[in-house]
Amino acid sequence: MLEELEAARRNIIEEVHRVIVGQDEIIEKVLIGLFAGGHCLLIGVPGLAKTLMIRTLSRVLDLRFKRIQFTPDLMPSDITGIDVIEEAPESRQRNLRFIPGPIFANLVLADEINRAPPKTQAALLEAMQEYQVTVGSKTYPLEKPFLVLATQNPIELEGTYPLPEAQLDRFMLSIYLDYPGVEDEKKIAEFQMFNIMPELSPVLNAESIIRFQGVVKDIPVSDFVIDYAVNLVRNTRPNNGECPDFIKEYVSWGAGPRAAQYLVLGAKTRAALRGDVNVSIDDIKNVAGSVLRHRIFTNFTADADGIDSSKIVNKLLDEIPEPA
Repeated sequence: MLEELEAARRNIIEEVHRVIVGQDEIIEKVLIGLFAGGHCLLIGVPGLAKTLMIRTLSRVLDLRFKRIQFTPDLMPSDITGIDVIEEAPESRQRNLRFIPGPIFANLVLADEINRAPPKTQAALLEAMQEYQVTVGSKTYPLEKPFLVLATQNPIELEGTYPLPEAQLDRFMLSIYLDYPGVEDEKKIAEFQMFNIMPELSPVLNAESIIRFQGVVKDIPVSDFVIDYAVNLVRNTRPNNGECPDFIKEYVSWGAGPRAAQYLVLGAKTRAALRGDVNVSIDDIKNVAGSVLRHRIFTNFTADADGIDSSKIVNKLLDEIPEPA
């Protein structure tokens, strides 16, 4: 099954590249989130094809896709759905009927999630954690696989609402998109903007994705790797007496236990995607930036010195030794 998953990964990337130029590392991180069953936050300036990438991925995976454009006037019911009163023509009796919102899909794109107020952002919390939606007195389960891919513009702050810490923690990975390289940008410039979207061939479906997610969870991990992941997370906390001095100087709050879980799960998924059953320290280091950067909160000293959470994670990876 790992050989099947590796072949599927290659086919998925090949199909996505018929629409998306480059961004191999970003596609790999999104696939890690998908097969680990974790949600992803994509952060990048406008024009980097974040929305197009997610839409293309939904077609390649043959999943039910819904897009929610977050705006300041968006209400929670616009996401979850609403009960409406219907009157039966014969009996004239009135009943409540639930009309599901766009959250009822396999792949949900929360576009510019930081543009909606906190009340609307919180409408996603139950769905992302418990895979269910409660409206009124009834709870409706969500069909699996269920994945929220949210996008965020890091340079525009006017009219935006920063995601609260509790919601950031629901995202397994925070993925930063950078500008493409020279050769990739040349290919993008040659690409005709108004060409018809190429016909994409589905590689997987919902049932096969759920099956592969089960395979990933069954992969064993050595105590050696788990010890490194836990030690890495514990050293992000300034109240830990053994943490490095720069953590005490620049960090106000460190990562919680969920970060260690996601480090191990992300490393397992990365190993599985290359058809390997051996999870290594390199796998932990590869996903550490995406797992930790949105769970480390810097203080005013860090802001004054130009130190952000990404730099702190990189410095941690350099300084924290592998266990003996």
